Amino acid sequence: MSDSVPLPPLVKFFNGGLSATVATVIVHPLDVLKNRMQMAGRDVTATEAQKSMGGIVRSMIKEKGVTAFYPGLSAGILRQATYSTTRLGMYNSLFTIMTGEDNKPPNLLVKLGLALVSGVTGAAVGTPAEVALIRMTSDGQLPLSERRGYTSVFNALARIAREEGIATWWRGCIATMGRAAVVNMAQLASYSQSKEIYLNSGYFKDNIVLHFASSMTSGAITTVASLPVDIAKTRIQSMKIIDGVPEYTGTINAMVKVVKNEGFFNLWKGIVPYFARIGPHTVLTFIALEKFNEAYKVAVYDRQSKK
Repeated sequence: MSDSVPLPPLVKFFNGGLSATVATVIVHPLDVLKNRMQMAGRDVTATEAQKSMGGIVRSMIKEKGVTAFYPGLSAGILRQATYSTTRLGMYNSLFTIMTGEDNKPPNLLVKLGLALVSGVTGAAVGTPAEVALIRMTSDGQLPLSERRGYTSVFNALARIAREEGIATWWRGCIATMGRAAVVNMAQLASYSQSKEIYLNSGYFKDNIVLHFASSMTSGAITTVASLPVDIAKTRIQSMKIIDGVPEYTGTINAMVKVVKNEGFFNLWKGIVPYFARIGPHTVLTFIALEKFNEAYKVAVYDRQSKK
């Protein structure tokens, strides 16, 4: 059986990054819309209608047409190639190590710990691409005089290093790591746990239906848990330094200012496009990952059986 073929660590990292990249290319427009909605609260001249999802979509289409939904795609791909390759590869490798000799999976607490470590490490590696992505996707919302006009992720990273110093690549790194801890504890642990619960229920077999149900459960949990931290991260990474004073001093400060200036429920501003992005992205990532892993096992098993 191909299920008995082990996955080498390198394959786990490669398949993790590839599956997340495929998902990102598909859902990128929703990521752009989510960032625009999170930044809209800072525009004191805009009406509530203009700040709504419909108002922002109409504004984007009027400004640049369909292409308005694809800025920063190169940054999004680089982010997955760094962040998701690290977090998914590390989580699956650690998960295998912590699985008992009787093939019993680790308990929920251990899964949460593995997800936290993997997410934080991935965030540290992927922050430069994250900074470029946030700036490129939110650039169209800035006044013309303040737009940076990056042409690609590599142009963005080069200009950031030249104009603001290379340390700016890791601006908001703590906030990004904080969000990654929440996201990965919610997403990776809940996917593994949901998959285990659904299998043990007797109503599911290990197939695409199980993977879909588990990843949708994971996406819903991740959305509610991570959106406030994601909003803080977005604000920090796109902020300007005025007279040497940063707009926000950290994640908590950004969240407090959002509540104070815009209202408590603005911590979940953009939850519809955020879930519309997280849900499909989670589903596509995990289904692609399962399929890539299965394809590798089948290929190796077939090669071994021919010897």
